[in-house]
Amino acid sequence: MKELIKQYETAKKKAIKFMKKGQLNKYFDALVEMNHYKKLITVSAN
Repeated sequence: MKELIKQYETAKKKAIKFMKKGQLNKYFDALVEMNHYKKLITVSAN
């Protein structure tokens, strides 16, 4: 669970970095990655 949270936070930091740089394609990819980890965290919490 802790590892999933770390990976989610890393993806979140990447998304923010890409958004600030204006790299929209990479930003959206990072958002998809965040969504994936968020779903895994939700499933493992249940």
